[in-house]
Amino acid sequence: MNFVEELRWRGMLQDIMPGTEDLLAREKVSGYIGFDPTGDSLHVGHLTQIMTLIHFQNAGHKPVALVGGATGMIGDPSFKSAERNLLDEATLNHNVASLKNQLAKFLNFGDGETDAKMVNNYDWFKDFKFLDFIRDVGKLITVNYMMSKDSVKKRLEGDNGLSFTEFTYQLIQGYDFYYLWKHHNCKVQMGGSDQWGNIVTGSEMIRRQDQGTAFAVTTQLIKKADGQKFGKTESGAVWLDPKKTSPFKYYQFWLNATDDDAKSWIKIFTLKSKEELDAIIAEHDVAPHLRTVQKALAKDITIRTHSLEAYETAVKTSDFLFGNGSLEFLANLDHDAVLDVFDGVPQFTISKAELAEGVNILDILAVKASVFASKGEAKKMLTGGGVSLNKEKLNDIEQTITAEQLINGKYLVVQKGKKNYFLITAE
Repeated sequence: MNFVEELRWRGMLQDIMPGTEDLLAREKVSGYIGFDPTGDSLHVGHLTQIMTLIHFQNAGHKPVALVGGATGMIGDPSFKSAERNLLDEATLNHNVASLKNQLAKFLNFGDGETDAKMVNNYDWFKDFKFLDFIRDVGKLITVNYMMSKDSVKKRLEGDNGLSFTEFTYQLIQGYDFYYLWKHHNCKVQMGGSDQWGNIVTGSEMIRRQDQGTAFAVTTQLIKKADGQKFGKTESGAVWLDPKKTSPFKYYQFWLNATDDDAKSWIKIFTLKSKEELDAIIAEHDVAPHLRTVQKALAKDITIRTHSLEAYETAVKTSDFLFGNGSLEFLANLDHDAVLDVFDGVPQFTISKAELAEGVNILDILAVKASVFASKGEAKKMLTGGGVSLNKEKLNDIEQTITAEQLINGKYLVVQKGKKNYFLITAE
């Protein structure tokens, strides 16, 4: 497998330093990508770089994931409009540990020749004295060189300016490349196209300090077909942490992609071969309403990020909420998982003791829970066949609901019309 060609046909490649492709064809090397630990979870915006490391490993090279415990204290100013809040050491340590656990889901870590390795730049910066840094590192790069970077220019031209703290970020990231080149034989740095300036600073530092040679590859910044930022929804970022974005919502994010986006993203975010992808897209084009590409994409990336079980639950949840799926899958879920399924759905509570004696359905719909504004409205909808309880149609206004009808001994699921759900929890 040719790493660069793999990125190229998948539509991922942006910039590549001359000689990089020859180096990778000639020998097995180590290459790294940095991840900023300003939060305790990666999001889908990081997936491009994660996939880059996966392709690098599959091509027989050694991927190095650098978690920036030191640079996270500074904050990368590249194309940011304002300075980030600085994080304390305890928060950063927590974030670093969380990111390590997430990356381990995607990469094969170990001590083998092509096994992934994880490093934290705090390990080599924590004892670096300021005077030593400006003497040994600061002299390698001129202010003129640093000022010429587009990311710096944009901040200087903006209203917020650029602090000295952020200005030094370029030197610190450049030294990361030098340190990994010198101590880990890391000859290639990879990243998003917005990191090109920082990456080139590192390769220049290697040249000036030890007359060494280093290389760089950047990937395109992924956007939606309509130009909007990838990975953002109305509710915010789509996280890899299931506690921040449930597997169901994660699955739905990919499933709801437009045809154009899905055809592009399935090349970038799956490991399917060109032949497999051509077949999936051809099948999709015959019957676009079946959303074949979206389903293949959502399945692959949900399993990779979470698990097969999480994917199957997400599909069953989708079938239940948007189709004719049954409620049986709820029996295997704990309370938090059930709440994830019904996230955003109106929820009410009812006394389990009352249900033990039995409660009239109209009282449940209009008194115990505000499914309807009045019993009259509930009666009209119910007799018209517009109400279901636990996926079964109701039409008897005299019906009594008991605790025996509780799902998991705890829940009643009311459906008004086709898509309006309500969750009633017995306590």
